[in-house]
Amino acid sequence: MKPAILINKSEILKRYKPINPKTHKGIQGHALIIGGSYGKIGAVTLSSKACLKTGCGLVTVFIPRCGYKIVQTANPEVMVLTDAAVKYISRIGFDFIPQAIGIGPGIGQEIETHNALHRFVKTNEIPLVIDADGLNILSQNKQWMSFLPEKTILTPHQKELERLIGQWDSDADKIEKTIAFSKQNNLVIVMKGAPTKIFDGDTIYENTTGNAALATAGTGDVLTGMITSLLAQSYEPIDAAIIGVYLHGLTADIALPETGYQAFLASDSIEHIGKAYLSLEEK
Repeated sequence: MKPAILINKSEILKRYKPINPKTHKGIQGHALIIGGSYGKIGAVTLSSKACLKTGCGLVTVFIPRCGYKIVQTANPEVMVLTDAAVKYISRIGFDFIPQAIGIGPGIGQEIETHNALHRFVKTNEIPLVIDADGLNILSQNKQWMSFLPEKTILTPHQKELERLIGQWDSDADKIEKTIAFSKQNNLVIVMKGAPTKIFDGDTIYENTTGNAALATAGTGDVLTGMITSLLAQSYEPIDAAIIGVYLHGLTADIALPETGYQAFLASDSIEHIGKAYLSLEEK
């Protein structure tokens, strides 16, 4: 097994593309975030705001109807499409071609949502990030893996990973099984944890940013939005995952002196994305 490549500032600067001063929103990428269910609209609210804050030109969400006012009020810069169903997603449909799609935050596991996800993955060819209950639905339907675009990014925490790859009896076994799963399905796996590791086949990257403040509700939704944003901005999937994970951890490092560990919220991560980016420009 090759040693992990550390994700530090010099590794990021090899991949990071500074903004073209003559750019406009039409060429900064249009991302679609699909998710939300009754009581979990906040996940999509966080994810879509993080997506915009990470530099995406346009962000649209696809949510159940119960979330319409919430997202429009919380994130006035985000466009909103709604499902026919009120409390959960039952049929995914949109009338534009996004550059990247993030699916899963707050989506729940209603049987209609399972069916909607199945129909979606069977026909979708757009670069994809899958998180949260999107992963849990996928883990119950592993035959759907063959439908996913090459280098689709999965962002599981430890329990979601176990549902995908099966139980492990040691850290080494977990890493071997994740490598095998990544290679077999041609996927990029973001194994969230302390530290977060990224698997691209048998190449492993290990993040160097982040701290225990990130152990709070919603930070995974923020990460999904950040990675989807980078994917929509034409980064290769592995680069979108690496830069997204690094910046996400860095937001917590920058915020920590102000918030401490206990008072840090996922929204604090979003508020510090700008400072995380500015740190890349420092000599």
